[in-house]
Amino acid sequence: MELKVIAQDSPAPTGGCTSGACGSSTDAMAHLPDHVRKKVHNHPCYSEEAHHHYARMHVAVAPACNIQCHYCNRKYDCANESRPGVVSELLTPEQASKKVLAVASAIPQMTVLGVAGPGDPLANPQRTFETFRRIVDKAPDIKLCLSTNGLALPEHIDEIVALNVDHVTITINCVDPKIGAQIYPWVFWNHKRVMGAKGAKILIKQQQRGLEMLVERGILVKVNSVMIPGVNDRHLEEVSKIVKTKGAFLHNVMPLIAEAEHGTFYGVMGQRGPTKQELSDLQDACAGDMNMMRHCRQCRADAVGLLGEDRGQEFTMEKIEAMEVDYSAAMERRARVHEGIEAHRKTMAQAVQPTKEMLAPIGTPPARIAVTTKGSGVVNEHFGHAKEFLIYEASPEGVRFIGARKIANAYCVGPDVCPSGDDKGTVLDAILAALFDCSAVVSAKVGIEPWSRLEAAGVTPSGTYAMDDIETAVRGMYGELIEQGWAAKDLSVQAAG
Repeated sequence: MELKVIAQDSPAPTGGCTSGACGSSTDAMAHLPDHVRKKVHNHPCYSEEAHHHYARMHVAVAPACNIQCHYCNRKYDCANESRPGVVSELLTPEQASKKVLAVASAIPQMTVLGVAGPGDPLANPQRTFETFRRIVDKAPDIKLCLSTNGLALPEHIDEIVALNVDHVTITINCVDPKIGAQIYPWVFWNHKRVMGAKGAKILIKQQQRGLEMLVERGILVKVNSVMIPGVNDRHLEEVSKIVKTKGAFLHNVMPLIAEAEHGTFYGVMGQRGPTKQELSDLQDACAGDMNMMRHCRQCRADAVGLLGEDRGQEFTMEKIEAMEVDYSAAMERRARVHEGIEAHRKTMAQAVQPTKEMLAPIGTPPARIAVTTKGSGVVNEHFGHAKEFLIYEASPEGVRFIGARKIANAYCVGPDVCPSGDDKGTVLDAILAALFDCSAVVSAKVGIEPWSRLEAAGVTPSGTYAMDDIETAVRGMYGELIEQGWAAKDLSVQAAG
């Protein structure tokens, strides 16, 4: 039996971040040339504001890699882990093309296709570029991206340009070969493995050269850096300065994922990841003329959907082979959905104009406020259903986004199924640990039991701002805290993990 995929015209969302809330929002990029703003405007990774509205997908067509990283362990048949280098099934370019058309038809908010692994796209150039060629031919309305370690980047610049791949991410963890030797045991160069600092030096040179070549050709470059405490944490400020100087558009400093069960070298050897506060402090230290990305979710190499969600299991190849997709009709529906999104983004941007008035008297301490949302830039998720919290900081000067924090389990596993007994306390303990530095949490609704636990932990819960746009909700909650005479939390207290 064939399943015909018909995308429903999704209702246009309300709400949206304004410049005060989004580090790389449309307003914050008003100084950029029009052609650059157009590239960023509906790209969920390059614009924090856009990620509330638009989705992305990755296709796993690149299994091989040309370097070894101490933080990486690729898995090709894993549906349980959510981290880079992990996929449920490897695809051929033909399969990937079918999957892209099916996903873009069913999820009209999907604007970006990326190849990010599970190995390195440019260590698999034939598979990667054949996938892109198929998409350019069949779905010209989809943006193309790739993520690479940069070792083979310079030799593929011309083909990247020819295929109109106008967003490239390079993972650059160091610019010092001695530090690189602690991260990369070897690189595969000129048909042989080059070990230690010597290999790292080659990698660094290729990364920097590739970055310069991409910028010269007008391609937007995002630099990813993995923060590894005791290895490159103090070095990443220098990395940020150098890539800014060379023209990188965005810097994404990510935390090391080093759980032992993932089987990475760092995980087995007990290398810790940064605390949430350490990561936030480093991101602040690296921020300058270049925008910092703070909304990264460190996605799987086959992720599908909005950032923060993964709908990949809805689109396995077994299911896709049974689908009949009319992409010409889907493109028309996609265009209508995008028009609706943009109309409401514009309306809300006008309705929530940044004010020159201070949110509070000078000297009032900032407050970190957690928000639960299912997307569209509004407070529209029940506390008990949230699998992640968006953390914002409100201060007298305005509102800024700090980052997203995932939790292992939502408090409730269904609309009417919430934990009981010891399980209830365990889940709430984990949520409270994630909100260690927050003074309030804003949700569409908060149940009686979590409400009591939150208050007891010094976190003020609120359901008052349901369906309000996020910045309005955060501003309003900050005002309430001030009226209540709350005491700001001491952010010098470090959170574990």
